[in-house]
Amino acid sequence: MSGMHHASSEPCRVLVLDDEPLILLDLEFAVEDAGCKPLTALDLMEALSIVQNNAISAAILDVSLGQGQTCEQVARTLAAMGVPYVLHTGDLDRMDEAVRRLGGTLVPKPTPAAVVVARALEPLAVRQ
Repeated sequence: MSGMHHASSEPCRVLVLDDEPLILLDLEFAVEDAGCKPLTALDLMEALSIVQNNAISAAILDVSLGQGQTCEQVARTLAAMGVPYVLHTGDLDRMDEAVRRLGGTLVPKPTPAAVVVARALEPLAVRQ
């Protein structure tokens, strides 16, 4: 499956996972502005379900999802599928360990939504 012709027919799909609705909304609009289709999730289970049921091009993952949850399971699933993701977190001190374990591109909060989305889509531009 080559990514050469997907631009014309299929929009890229970007998973956006964040437990803060306002940030999620902001990122959702930025993904649309970038010409992609946002698939949003407020929690881990929702995100895993989206990943299992959709062809994801890239993902923006909030590291800390509240109630002690992190995005680790989603990140590992995406990594196994070869889907690039950025880690978007404002909690670097507490989440440092998780971020180090996961690798990936780190985009600290606050970063403008358009910039976060651009970083998430960077690997796709390289592949074209």
